[in-house]
Amino acid sequence: SGSTGKPKGVCVPQRAVINFLESMRTTPGLAASSRLAAVTTLSFDIAVLELLLPLVVGADLVLAGRDEASDGVALRALLERHKVDTMQATPSTWRLLLESGWRGGPQWTALCGGEALPVDLAEALLPRVGALWNMYGPTETTVWSTCAQIKPGQGDIVIGRPIANTRVHVLDEAGAPVPIGVAGELVIAGAGVTLGYHKRDQLTAEKFIADAFADATTPGARMYRTGDLGRWRSDGQLQHLGRLDQQIKLRGYRIETGEIESVLARHPDVAQVVVVATARSSEDATLAAYVVPRAGAGVDSAALRAHLRGELPDYMLPTAWIEIAQVPMTPNGKVDRKALPPIASVAAAIKPRLSQDPSTPSERLLVEVWRELLGVQAIGVEDNFLDLGGHSLLIMRAVAMLHARGGVDLSPRSFVFQTLGQIAAECDAQSGQAASADALSPPATETMASPGLFGRLLSRLGKRRA
Repeated sequence: SGSTGKPKGVCVPQRAVINFLESMRTTPGLAASSRLAAVTTLSFDIAVLELLLPLVVGADLVLAGRDEASDGVALRALLERHKVDTMQATPSTWRLLLESGWRGGPQWTALCGGEALPVDLAEALLPRVGALWNMYGPTETTVWSTCAQIKPGQGDIVIGRPIANTRVHVLDEAGAPVPIGVAGELVIAGAGVTLGYHKRDQLTAEKFIADAFADATTPGARMYRTGDLGRWRSDGQLQHLGRLDQQIKLRGYRIETGEIESVLARHPDVAQVVVVATARSSEDATLAAYVVPRAGAGVDSAALRAHLRGELPDYMLPTAWIEIAQVPMTPNGKVDRKALPPIASVAAAIKPRLSQDPSTPSERLLVEVWRELLGVQAIGVEDNFLDLGGHSLLIMRAVAMLHARGGVDLSPRSFVFQTLGQIAAECDAQSGQAASADALSPPATETMASPGLFGRLLSRLGKRRA
């Protein structure tokens, strides 16, 4: 178990493997007439299915060498030469195969697992296979624990339902089940739960806990805390939302980056996306989206933010958008977040947009304040504060700085929805009101001062005369 760092040995009893294989022979299913290609290294637990399931059902097994498994063209040649009709692989291996020009056929069954199945990959595979299955499960519960057949036009990619003799609970931090539609930790129980980690008793006790939902006929039953986020949908399907350790708390809000990635992946210009939290300081955290665009498209941050706003609240919108050629992967075909290009600052990741330069005193004052707070030099009148990397805390600082330097009182909501030019117009309107008040009102005295904006403006004008 573990694709980075030092792997952890997991003690898997034979009965768990038998349960797994018996379930797999029916769903997704493998017939004696099938011919399956084994492309997975022995150090990866999903090789159990590739090596043993064909033997269980009497199917043919085609072993791929290391060079064939890592070369799309060579793998395609192997599959075609041996008339293979079934393969299990990670998303990265399936991409290699597609890039080689592989066409598949209606007789094909494709199993994809080991990492989240991206929407674009599913769309590319579906016309080339007779059946596409999304597989999910950790080593600690014996390879796969759930599976789902993916159909054209179904929307979000799901991980389906538990395999035979397996239960999946979605629990909150207190270990209680959460309602349908609410995200929580995926906790797996049943016949696939293994004996624990090899010679790591403390970690075993932490991750393998008593099964609070088991009946009296299974004393001592345990369940495994996956550390994965997910939720039950109203149609009885499980949806995976990423890792619990990728869940972040941003300015008081708890955010699942996997949920943001899921929505972004549905945008027609996005091929792949990874969302991470980054910060210039301990209180200046923000969200950054690394986007691999589809062929012929680019990263239009305004369009992607608008797409997200249709489904997510503003605090879940990334403020840094970085275009990358490909998502870095570990040797086991999983996303390697540590290998993503570093962001020295939010500003460094934002490409300046063509926008009209500031020309009025109010516009220049706003640009001065925004540059100090955001660290962005190229700012025009059509830019929005949030699109340049701002967030709620920085908005409040901007409001305070503009009041201190320009004597204007702005609503924080202006920075959310308006451009710099529109906010500058608000500042000019306030200055015009102040000038009118000065012309129509008697000299400011203590008795004339009144609460609110009008009173503050009179007070400020009186101080300037002094």
